[in-house]
Amino acid sequence: MGKQGLPRSPRPETRDKEEKIGRRSLDSLTGNDLFIGRRIFGSEGSKAQGSKHDQSCGSSNKFSYSWKQQHSWLRRNFKSILVMVSVTSFIFFMDSIMVSIFHSDRSSVMQDISRLSNDTLHKNGSSQDASPVQMYSRLLNLASNSLAKNVFQPDTPTFREERSSKSSQWKPCADNNKQAVALERSSEMNNGYIMVSANGGLNQQRVAICNAVAVAALLNATLVLPRFLYSNVWKDPSQFGDIYQEERFIEYLKDEVHIVKDLPQHLKPIDDKNLSLVTDTELLKEAKPDDYMKHVLPLLKKYGMVHLFGYGNRLGFDPLPFDVQRLRCKCNFHALKFAPEIQEAGSLLVKRIRRYETSQSKLDEALLGESMVKYSAKEDQERLKYLALHLRFEEDMIAYSLCDFGGGEPERKELQAYREDHFPLLLKRLKESKAVSPEELRKTGRCPLTPEEATLVLAGLGFKKGTYIYLAGSQIYGGSSRMLPLTTLYPNLVTKETLLTPQELAPFKNFSSQLAALDFIACAASDVFAMTDSGSQLSSLVSGFRTYYGDGHAPTLRPNKKRLAAILSESETIKWKAFENRIRKMIEEGHKVRLRPYGRSIYRQPKCPECMCKF
Repeated sequence: MGKQGLPRSPRPETRDKEEKIGRRSLDSLTGNDLFIGRRIFGSEGSKAQGSKHDQSCGSSNKFSYSWKQQHSWLRRNFKSILVMVSVTSFIFFMDSIMVSIFHSDRSSVMQDISRLSNDTLHKNGSSQDASPVQMYSRLLNLASNSLAKNVFQPDTPTFREERSSKSSQWKPCADNNKQAVALERSSEMNNGYIMVSANGGLNQQRVAICNAVAVAALLNATLVLPRFLYSNVWKDPSQFGDIYQEERFIEYLKDEVHIVKDLPQHLKPIDDKNLSLVTDTELLKEAKPDDYMKHVLPLLKKYGMVHLFGYGNRLGFDPLPFDVQRLRCKCNFHALKFAPEIQEAGSLLVKRIRRYETSQSKLDEALLGESMVKYSAKEDQERLKYLALHLRFEEDMIAYSLCDFGGGEPERKELQAYREDHFPLLLKRLKESKAVSPEELRKTGRCPLTPEEATLVLAGLGFKKGTYIYLAGSQIYGGSSRMLPLTTLYPNLVTKETLLTPQELAPFKNFSSQLAALDFIACAASDVFAMTDSGSQLSSLVSGFRTYYGDGHAPTLRPNKKRLAAILSESETIKWKAFENRIRKMIEEGHKVRLRPYGRSIYRQPKCPECMCKF
């Protein structure tokens, strides 16, 4: 028998349904507005719970009425609530992203330093571990923060074009022969043949070639196509025809100077016996025309030939006859064109970094000739702009400077050993003279800029982190650890080795002068060229090329190392804004292209009546 009269328990499925309804209502409220949910279920909800235990009060009806009121209010304001919650969530999301960006950029330098601390230090491939060297850690952190904060700002610094409006009035005209009399000299008037053996690398040889052309004109002589001496430093057997277009060179200058490819057979015994040899020690550096008339011309007339051996920078710039000076410019800016193979590889470099197929300016045409298709006004494709940086921080350079670069005792020992092997005359001179401290050398601006210092200059000028930078030059002393500040703050760093495939680079691999020619092209064709050593021949010739063909729109950045040393001496206290202002002012001062001062290089500063014409 079943028990009768006892109250029947509610059916399980009914109770479960009620609980589910209650949970669903709570979830729908708290999902849209937590504060509304708390208000409803904290006050009205508690009363409803009480009425469950007090059936006599009839509170269940009140709860049902209150819930309907609140549900109706939610339906009316649902869209407003949803918008408010969405906006609030978006603000918090963006704030968290920006905080993470700033934090990661501030710490990225130190993280990368830890990751790369075992990179090789020496350019000769030594496996010795090297700790990254930083001389200005505080400024690097400030630079990193600045680059992160400026990520959404325009990426074009205001100095991309030369500020002087007058610069565009000067146009190239060294190839204009209207003011020069053609040198139609008969063989009877010719004083003989001049042979030249040029030393140094690509850029020293280029200067020697154009100086030799000028000397041949001065002495009324026939020039034998210059030869290049093999150097144990450069280790490049390349000759004139491997780097430049021989036939074009001879043809282009035929009205001013007679040029032949080889010495006549009957004069070769004289050369073999060194009877008319003139070495660079017998000619003053930047000798004047009178020096050639006194020391070279007599030998030339006596033997019918003279051999200028180890020839380089052995002809001054002033005083020099107007036509001879113009001939120098014509040689450098017009007659010397790179060989087709070099032009073709150079055009690949420029196309790949710009991501653009056609030439854009007179600079492109002068450098690359027909290897790059001429620009068509119909094309609207936007090309990528890039900065070229020539870092002169090779081991020979910094060893010769006698400066300290923050590497401590290991660095000092290594550089001293290098001097003993390669610069014995320098060490001998040091013993005979009063030593200058590394601190004084840096203070007076006689130390090469480190990659770290170059990075700070670029950051101070406002170049964004996404800037594409073409790095020219040989392997940097210290390798990846020294380059870490630059590669961290400016990761879009490319070289000829990264832009060209191994197969494309193979024909030039063992020829340093031909590789330097590729750097010359990439630097000269860049939107902005930044040098770190004004004494470098590459930097000098590239900046002159850009002045000559750039039409005022090819800026070159020249840091004043003395002023920069003064700024960096305050690295532990200077504020970033003050640093930016002083760096920009320093660059703007050196950025102005002035008329060539008396005695200065016409290859570096061609803005003068002998090279350019004012319109």
